[in-house]
Amino acid sequence: MDNPTPAARSGLPRRTLLTAAVATAAAGALDWRAPDRAAAAAGTRTASRTGGSFASPGRAVQPKFRWWWPDGLVRPDEIRREIDQIADAGFGGAEIAAVHHSVKDTSVLDTARHGWSSAAWVEGVEAALSQAARRGLTIDLTVGPSWPAAVPGITPDSEAAVKELAHGTVTVAAGTTYSGPVPEPVYEAASGVTRQDLLLVQAARVNTAYSTRKETGLDQDSVVDLTRTVADGALDWTAPGDGTWVLISYWVRGSGQMPEGGPHSDPPAYVIDHFSAAGTRAVTDYWEKHILTRSVRKLLKVSGGALFEDSIELETDGLQWTPGLPAAFERHTGRSLLPLLPAVVLGNSNQVFAFEAAVTQRIRHDFWETVSLLINEHHFTALRTWAHGLGLQLRSQPYGLQTDTIHTATILDIPEGESLGFKNLDDHRCLAGGRDMAGRTVLSCEAGGYTGGAYTTTWQKFLRTMGGAYAAGVNQTVVHGFSYAELPGVNWPGYAAFTPYNGTVGYGESWGPRHPTWRHVADVSGYLARVHQVLQTGRPRADVAVFRQTGYSATGIGAGWFTASGVPLGWTHQFLSSATLDLPSATVRKGRLAPDGPAYKALFVEGDRFYGSAITLELSDARALLRLTRAGLPIVLLGAWDTVVPPGMPDAGETDALRAVMAQLLAQPRVRQVTDLTAVPTALAELGVEPDARYSASSTLLNFHRVADGVDHYYLCNGKHAETVKPAVAAVDHEVTLRRTTSGGVPYLLDAWSGRVERIARYTEDGDTVTVRVALEPSETMIVAIGRPGLFGDRAGKRPHAVDTDADEARFTDDGLVVRAAAAGTYRTVLSEGRTVRTTLKDVPGPIVPVSWQLHVEDWQPGASATRTKIVEHDLTLDELVPWSQIPELADVSGIGRYRTTVTLGAAWSGGHGARLELGAFTDTCRVTVNGHRLDPVDQLHPVADLGGLLRKGRNVIEIEVATPLGNRLRVSDPSVYGGTARQAYGLTGPVRLVPYGEARVG
Repeated sequence: MDNPTPAARSGLPRRTLLTAAVATAAAGALDWRAPDRAAAAAGTRTASRTGGSFASPGRAVQPKFRWWWPDGLVRPDEIRREIDQIADAGFGGAEIAAVHHSVKDTSVLDTARHGWSSAAWVEGVEAALSQAARRGLTIDLTVGPSWPAAVPGITPDSEAAVKELAHGTVTVAAGTTYSGPVPEPVYEAASGVTRQDLLLVQAARVNTAYSTRKETGLDQDSVVDLTRTVADGALDWTAPGDGTWVLISYWVRGSGQMPEGGPHSDPPAYVIDHFSAAGTRAVTDYWEKHILTRSVRKLLKVSGGALFEDSIELETDGLQWTPGLPAAFERHTGRSLLPLLPAVVLGNSNQVFAFEAAVTQRIRHDFWETVSLLINEHHFTALRTWAHGLGLQLRSQPYGLQTDTIHTATILDIPEGESLGFKNLDDHRCLAGGRDMAGRTVLSCEAGGYTGGAYTTTWQKFLRTMGGAYAAGVNQTVVHGFSYAELPGVNWPGYAAFTPYNGTVGYGESWGPRHPTWRHVADVSGYLARVHQVLQTGRPRADVAVFRQTGYSATGIGAGWFTASGVPLGWTHQFLSSATLDLPSATVRKGRLAPDGPAYKALFVEGDRFYGSAITLELSDARALLRLTRAGLPIVLLGAWDTVVPPGMPDAGETDALRAVMAQLLAQPRVRQVTDLTAVPTALAELGVEPDARYSASSTLLNFHRVADGVDHYYLCNGKHAETVKPAVAAVDHEVTLRRTTSGGVPYLLDAWSGRVERIARYTEDGDTVTVRVALEPSETMIVAIGRPGLFGDRAGKRPHAVDTDADEARFTDDGLVVRAAAAGTYRTVLSEGRTVRTTLKDVPGPIVPVSWQLHVEDWQPGASATRTKIVEHDLTLDELVPWSQIPELADVSGIGRYRTTVTLGAAWSGGHGARLELGAFTDTCRVTVNGHRLDPVDQLHPVADLGGLLRKGRNVIEIEVATPLGNRLRVSDPSVYGGTARQAYGLTGPVRLVPYGEARVG
């Protein structure tokens, strides 16, 4: 907007303009491609430390970026510069992905010379790998351009290309004759598909009793194979006289799917068949021939990165298919798939036909179980083996189809979920169960991909999203994302992979020096790295394994009782599927399943929630459950398990055999059967099963537990897995009882923002548990470690601690145990040795609310090119903290604001005083300086800073630096794309309070 006139400004009495925003700052031409020096300095300090301590975690646990390139239209010098930017900001690596959904005129990409896998792309990869090696970063490479996995050199008709089973149909009245061509598919083939092969022709009688809103019911015993009667593409068949019949033809053809946002190469890439050896071989052969130069091979061995595959988003109107499916189905089930095809064929992605409901359900179960076995054998296992030969791990998002992703998570080196597509924490817990049963360490997450969030996403929103995910087992973050800087024709602030998206605001965010918040991003990356380090330490612990007959994920379907009722009481759970019970870890010792891994205390089995909670179980799984409980594992079954049936099409006598095994299982002393969810906690109590973390009442607190060398690490988060804080998530303040592994272990608070470790001074003990008070704002987190006294080099040793106090808090300092309070008085403290001590605090000043602020703003605006930023400076005096949107000069400003205020403390201020600075609300990130000393990073979701001994009698200067997203500037600088976004309330809005406290040693 235009600068307001002096007259207009004079109408705003609550602030005074000091310097008109009319001149560009002397250093206002900021090229954001160059590393920000403040962030670079902070990053260098972090990178120079070694040993991976909690305060200074190593590169291996630092968060990573999804790094979007416009295919191979990149320059090696810019690639190296961006590696430095990522490293300097405290990130440990990047995943190179060819993505350009924002590009409308794809001719600028020059795909013929600069496509994915071109010489220019390979040169860029070499530059990235070599510079990453210098900086200690890891580089991951996607299997193909964009997603799903695809390579050039195959066509839709190739053996290696993704396939579909398309169907055609004709209705034939009773007693009438159909004479004509075999019915063509009901929808056309995709562009580029030139061949389709007839697999089968069938006839079946319609039975409306089995019909649904979308499906035509058929009698299964009426299905007849007419394939041999087809001659020269024609069919002559007379329907029996007993009802309406349908002719169904089945055609195998390529689906013609290309990777998202293509073409990315010349010739164009096509998606591979994920269910055949030929499909995966097409990937590996292409890499061996076109990408893996001698230099790339050498650098990959050094990088220690991963081969990455995005979610399996195979898109077709028909049924996913591979030529080997019928044979694989027969090997797996012992019966032919072909007579059962009406129950599984799809049209426009919907089921077309159905037999009797229970039979149809079992056929579909067996079909997708077969598909799951094929993708795990021919794709994930084969790809992992090949990647290992290159010195790479395999990281993948194994979901997108109706396959057993829990099983796949046991195969992958690094399974990965996502914040955009996952619906709740149980989606992560599915992958975590597979990871932990297989003895893997890392569960990754594609984090922060928000619809319509480009240039308006805040790190606060990101942290709210990830807080709950970490409590579900996630311990690596791949941030979505970091875009390459340049592309011809783009607007400021530079190329972004996903915005504009169809002409409007796109997905996620393109972080980097183009953002004002990049100045503070090392604080965020440091926090994330410390969380990752704790959650990758030692071995995980989960209270209960929930057995899932169907191992899908990305569904949002949780676990009976545990998800809704158990988690709010402290219980933790993960999901297992059939394949995990065959792993070497599936043993029981001292009542624990997988004792050297997650050490589940019990197994919970309910009906198949993907099939109407049907009480089904594989005979082999029933035998596995019997074996486990005979070894001492408690098992709770929900439902009428005396009527259990196999989940697929049973063999003769299989149901009777299953029920006989279940009768033995239900008779075991460590097994309880309940018919109602409310009886689950009683059954667990009867079995002596308790959670490692217990809350006094139902709470929004989440927890995850890991154990390493006798030290228990508990990650606590007050929140749910959501992009924004739900109204139901309020502050929590209650006691939490935590189980400890080491007798006599004492609790420590690990501050993931500052890296400081402090012995907790107030707690109670009872046998193998410690009870601490937990007070957390919505989405705020806390890490508690319990280990031997002196574990972290503290001086508290075996000194008595407080078990109760009416002071605001008790702390251990170098002087010993102290109490603090914000008001003068005498405070009573009960010590662990039984004594009660009274401590007097004198002359504590009341809270101070600053009334005047000097505000200096760096206003970020488009510069001379798409990657150059012009900075315009504003200086104001405020006597009230209000959003920039309410200040005419700043209404559409994005940038960095520095707020300065002076607080004068009277003569009574002494060494017995300290103060907390409460920052209140701000957007988006902040840093605090007091009397010239920059504080440790503050919690961006609960910004309260302990100023300790930084304050003095007399004048004290407090500076709060706030950085914003770019949304408010873009809505006016690029209104055709961002003009529809609402103006945001940027800046520091408070209330800001300085709250003094008195402190004195106890006793």
